[in-house]
Amino acid sequence: MASSLESLNRWVEEVARLTEPAEIHWCNGSDGEYRLLTEKMLASGDLHALNPDTHPGCTLHRSNPTDVARVEHLTYICTRNRDDAGPNNHWMAPAEAHAKVDHLFAGCMRGRTMYVVPYCMGPIDSPISRCGVEITDSPYVVANMRIMTRMGAAALSRIERDGGFVKGLHSIGELDPDRRFIMHFPEELSIKSIGSGYGGNALLGKKCHALRIGSWQARSEGWLAEHMLIVGIENPQGEIRYVAAAFPSACGKTNLAMLIPPESYRKAGWKVWTVGDDICWMKPGADGRLWAINPEAGYFGVAPGTDTTTNPNALDMIQHDTIYTNVGVTADNQPWWEGLSEGRPATDWQGRDYDPANGPAAHPNARFTVSARQCPSWSEQAEAAQGVPISAIIFGGRRPSLVPLVFEAKDWTHGVLVGAAMGSETTAAATGAVGVLRRDSMAMKPFCGYNFADYFSHWLSFDKPGAKLPKIFHVNWFRKNAEGRFLWPGFGENLRVLEWILGRCAGSAGARETPIGFVPDAGDLNLDELDLPSVAKRELLAVDAKAWRGEIAAIGEYLDGFGERMPERLKREQRHIADALEMAPLATARAASG
Repeated sequence: MASSLESLNRWVEEVARLTEPAEIHWCNGSDGEYRLLTEKMLASGDLHALNPDTHPGCTLHRSNPTDVARVEHLTYICTRNRDDAGPNNHWMAPAEAHAKVDHLFAGCMRGRTMYVVPYCMGPIDSPISRCGVEITDSPYVVANMRIMTRMGAAALSRIERDGGFVKGLHSIGELDPDRRFIMHFPEELSIKSIGSGYGGNALLGKKCHALRIGSWQARSEGWLAEHMLIVGIENPQGEIRYVAAAFPSACGKTNLAMLIPPESYRKAGWKVWTVGDDICWMKPGADGRLWAINPEAGYFGVAPGTDTTTNPNALDMIQHDTIYTNVGVTADNQPWWEGLSEGRPATDWQGRDYDPANGPAAHPNARFTVSARQCPSWSEQAEAAQGVPISAIIFGGRRPSLVPLVFEAKDWTHGVLVGAAMGSETTAAATGAVGVLRRDSMAMKPFCGYNFADYFSHWLSFDKPGAKLPKIFHVNWFRKNAEGRFLWPGFGENLRVLEWILGRCAGSAGARETPIGFVPDAGDLNLDELDLPSVAKRELLAVDAKAWRGEIAAIGEYLDGFGERMPERLKREQRHIADALEMAPLATARAASG
């Protein structure tokens, strides 16, 4: 099979001449093709079958031990002008990048099959969706792309109608960390990745296309490509309001996207509907609101920590037809990871007999790949061509102190500053030290495909006459007391905070104004049946003006680090808050205990 689009055929031929594969396979996305791919990988050892009685249709993949996470230091944005990539990205000139990576691609597919993978990010018929083609020599990547995107014949038909697509070239190469690069060429709408088979380094529709290239496309076309979940909250009256939320990896994004309401809320008729858990594309509609789609069709979730307590919906959906990567295995061949309440590991993620001296049974960044439709809380609106209207945008991070449980930005400009200033402790999803606080604006620091200063300007540009923009909030589930214990129970109880957020959007929930935004008093939140001591309520909602003066000064220094392109409007907002904090009482402003 080839395409009726000459530019696509020509590119496939060029790649074949460079990489010299043994054969070329155009993927059609059919069930039969997927079955044959799986059988081929089971025979080669790329996949291992799991217990068919307990986990039907589930398989395990083990990565090379040097290939288990994103590699930000080897990830480049290659623009003609270095400032267009910005200080938030590693930059390489396009000509140099092409030469460096093409040298590694030369002959790299000898003896291998070259797969041509047409895919659509988002519903096939959505005007917000965008398409791409990934060429890869990894059947594991093909299998994952079939789950994570709308892949195959329907996508190819749309590409042929549109006449354009994002070009993604991938090879596992030699899996050599010294011969590994993930190159993005936003001006060419192309990606080249070699030397890795891991997740976002290899599934080029995910972070590479949907965020790094997608954010560049979004700026040029007037929309937003964001690292956000999308979730619908249905109240007892049957009304559904949608929110988008941005958290850095491993800060509870998937848990929130698949939240199960507390029992008292369920009895009252509250429901939660999952549209997406990781990426959100938002575009202004004719009505002035932002309408959002989830460009993905599946979930590539972190397995460790997923259990009946933390995310029962996620655990339920991965009991069948799931690809596991780098988890441990029990004696009866069931997947296992740290945080599971049942079972015990017999072998670890590298296939060795489990020995605690070797570290955890599952790699901390072990993953599952599963169709979104398997989620018990999956929303049919995930397939809506027009998307869903967004009532609120929520930012959040892992902050053990300072930042209250929730606060509302005073307006859009302030909200953009709140997103720009986001900070969180680092996690196992990225290489480097764990537990270090770093700024991660809109949770996009590893994923924005251009200069953050220009990105903030793009966000600000949506505030225009006729716009009906969502309110912006910040949450922090991770505030701790002096003994180091979490103050907020989290998980399903987070719906109590979402209820307040939606109440603020409707004008029905109370709050007090502080220099950092509108903060609820304990009485403004529904804390019924929660055994929260009064001191915990006060700490969760406290705003310490003295401590915040240091924070807002650090935010100013952070913004200045992006140079002359930083929008003056954002810096002026930062100075305004700094002035307000200087005038605030020195004593900690405490919330009423309610």
